Amino acid sequence: MSHHLDTPLARQNGRLYIDDLYVFPGDHSTVFVMDVNSTITGPDIEPGFHPEARYEVKVHIDGADFEALTWRMSFGERDGGGVQAVRVHALDGEEARDDGADGDLVLEGRTGESASADGVRLWAGRIADPFYIDLSLLNIVNAAVKDGTAPDLSAWRPEQASNSFADTTVESIVLEMSHQHRQLHAGARAGVWCVTKLATDAGGWHPVNRAGHPMMWPIFWPDDTDFSNPANQRHPSADFGAAGKHIGDQVAAVVSAAGTSADPDVYGEAVAWALFPDVLPYMVGTPASYGFAVRNGRTLADNAPEAMLSLVLNAGVNSGLRPSVAGHLRKPQFPYVVPA
Repeated sequence: MSHHLDTPLARQNGRLYIDDLYVFPGDHSTVFVMDVNSTITGPDIEPGFHPEARYEVKVHIDGADFEALTWRMSFGERDGGGVQAVRVHALDGEEARDDGADGDLVLEGRTGESASADGVRLWAGRIADPFYIDLSLLNIVNAAVKDGTAPDLSAWRPEQASNSFADTTVESIVLEMSHQHRQLHAGARAGVWCVTKLATDAGGWHPVNRAGHPMMWPIFWPDDTDFSNPANQRHPSADFGAAGKHIGDQVAAVVSAAGTSADPDVYGEAVAWALFPDVLPYMVGTPASYGFAVRNGRTLADNAPEAMLSLVLNAGVNSGLRPSVAGHLRKPQFPYVVPA
């Protein structure tokens, strides 16, 4: 039965909620990983990808305001074995930001299986989630950001941290693009984000959720469980004008209360400029790393929560977890993730 965003339950559908976006180098290639539908909310989620949705990876080139490339993934209904057909369309130029454009069909496959054609590889299916964080630390920072107070870390014991995402799974789309691509070649300066869209009764496409930098929603919009925050439907080019002051003020209040900045307002604005537009920067062909000092793509191993919490607080935050805690959940070769 079609949802078409006509009920709160449809909008809360985990199949449309983006958990993580990763961008890193592969074998003379760039790898994009888009994860949705985590079991962190409970084991009884509706499995698979939404058959009426679009899952899109978008790339800006050389700091442009708008995307020059879009790869659009769409899925069929689950068959008796839970397998879904998947199609990848490529759109570039003005078509890359046009929901009405069809683009070029570049790949067809099935979930749980690898598919490749003309410098493009795809794998989609349920994986063991390589993301790691102790959510009790996030809760402390959430409270500080919400209330504009210093984080109370007095009871936080990094040595006792445990991965709240251990034994959870997500649906993952792994898209690998060869450096032979005419725009996504080695040395290209890219900005990457992803978005889920759902068909509407009027025949259009409604953006449901989007992601660029890690941890944006958990830190700044933790209560957006119904996809009602305007940022979900906003294009990244409008981010700073729409929410830059709000994010800057939130950060300024926290660092002022914590005493970690000599000029909280300036620091808050600098953080807003660093995070907006909410696209993940990556220099194609270079090692990826998402840390406090360097944000260049994001690997499956990066401790992005530690980096983001430290950025918001303007102080080093020890998450208590290291990449090795989830080392068994990533692989050095395609599809780089571990099927569940």
